[in-house]
Amino acid sequence: MMSDSILLTEISPTGIAYLTLNRPGAMNAINSPMRDALITALKGLMDDETVRAAVITGAGVRAFSSGQDLEEAAAFTQTGVSGWLTHQRAMFQAFREFEKPIVAAFNGLAAGAGFQIGLLCDARVGCAELRIGQPEVRAGLASIIGSYFMRQYLPHGRNVELSLTGKLISGQEAYDWALLSRLAPREEVVAIATKIAEDLAAQPPLAVALTKRRFRETTQADFDDAIAAAIKANTFAYGSGLPQKKMNEFLAQRTAGENGKK
Repeated sequence: MMSDSILLTEISPTGIAYLTLNRPGAMNAINSPMRDALITALKGLMDDETVRAAVITGAGVRAFSSGQDLEEAAAFTQTGVSGWLTHQRAMFQAFREFEKPIVAAFNGLAAGAGFQIGLLCDARVGCAELRIGQPEVRAGLASIIGSYFMRQYLPHGRNVELSLTGKLISGQEAYDWALLSRLAPREEVVAIATKIAEDLAAQPPLAVALTKRRFRETTQADFDDAIAAAIKANTFAYGSGLPQKKMNEFLAQRTAGENGKK
C-alpha cells in the first residue's frame, strides 16, 4: 500500500479489499486522476480471485468525499462538460460492473459524487452525526445523476427536496430514509462495514455476481439516460457561466477562511 497514492488499496488475509480515497487535504474530492484510479482498481479487484468483497472509505476524519473537485470543475469550459461527465460515467459504470460485494464506509462528509459512489455500493454504513447529500444545485449544476441514484432509494417528494435545495442531512436522517444501511459510532464505521462485506462474501459468489448483473441490466438504460440528460443540461448551464461563478465564489471564500486561520 503506497501512502502517497491518490487511492490506497489493501487486501486483508480474509480477502476483503479496502479502497481508501486519499486526498484528505481536499476532503477526498473526486478529480480526474481519482476517477482513473478507481476505474483501474475496481477492474483489478474483479480479476483478483483472492478478493471476496470490498470496502471503500476516505482518508482522514473529515470526509468520505466532498464530491467533485471544484477547482477542477470551475476550470471547465462549456465544451469540456461532455468529456468530464463521460469520464464520470466510466467511473460509475466501473462500480456498476463490480460483481463482488462492495460496502461504503462513510467515515465523514459524503456529498455529491462522493455520495453517489456510496449509492452505487451494496450497503452503506455511517454515523449519526454524518453530513450527507446532493448539493449540486448550490454550485449551479443540474442535479440529474444524483437525483437518478436517489430515486432508487427515496420517495419522489424527498428526492425533489434534496435535489432542489442541495441541503445536507444527518446520518440519522439518512438512515431513517434508507439511504444508509446501518448506523454505527464513528470509530466503528469501517469495522461494521467490514462485517457486512464479510457476510455478503459468505454467500455463493456466482449467485451474488449473477444477481448484481441482473440489477445492472434492469437499470442500465435509465442510467445511460440520466448521464445523457446531465451532459445536455450542464453543458447549457456552463454556457450561462453560472457554475463557474458559483464555484469560484466558493473557492474564494474557502481561501479567505484558510488565510484567516493562519
